[in-house]
Amino acid sequence: MTTKTKFVALAAGLAFAAVAAQPALAAKPAPAAAAPATGGTIVQGLGVASFDAVIANSNAFKTAETQRQTTFKAQFDQAQTRQNALNAQIKPLIDKFNADRQGGKVTQAALEQQAGSIQQIQENGKAELQRILQPVGLSQAYVNEQIEDKLNDAVKAAMTKKGVSILISPDAILAVNGGAYNLNQDILNELNTSIPSAQLVPPAGWEPRQVREQRAQQAAAQGQAPAGAAPATQPSGR
Repeated sequence: MTTKTKFVALAAGLAFAAVAAQPALAAKPAPAAAAPATGGTIVQGLGVASFDAVIANSNAFKTAETQRQTTFKAQFDQAQTRQNALNAQIKPLIDKFNADRQGGKVTQAALEQQAGSIQQIQENGKAELQRILQPVGLSQAYVNEQIEDKLNDAVKAAMTKKGVSILISPDAILAVNGGAYNLNQDILNELNTSIPSAQLVPPAGWEPRQVREQRAQQAAAQGQAPAGAAPATQPSGR
């Protein structure tokens, strides 16, 4: 990597935020709605739904997002404090790098060494922030998994009630005739009924579904019985 390329990467990564260090486990934002068409014949039995939008708008998801700010306040505060300290540490190093690069009196090898040192601090800092915020990421994964476990039944129930036999994603269409096909609210209603709230903090040793599946695949390849953490389950009384 050239010194110029390294500098661009360093400048772009200077003000990395604590929130960005969290694992990307929250539901994705809803895709943009397709442009409505005027007129046309409504096709019976056809529906459109965005599962990401349904999850993100569910009561369980939104309540957990609010509760998480309080439950994990210590981790958020610690990450913010550490981020500020890292930025304060890195800024003068980048300023010196800029001055040396523009002054033309520092050798290429010295600039490369400065850039490498700054990048190392950034990488170490990012890893540290991820460790601090790991409980937050696990909470996000745990809540999402509880909701996802109820989503399939909610979709089936909504489709049955609305007489829908084919359900497609908004990404698969170019235009729709108003909201005649939108099944989001119907699925959301079913989901809110089946899981009005979710457990925020996973049990000790819990791992996300993807990690459990990877472990199971590795165990199967080695001819061993999988011994992963228990799947997300709704607490009794909910």
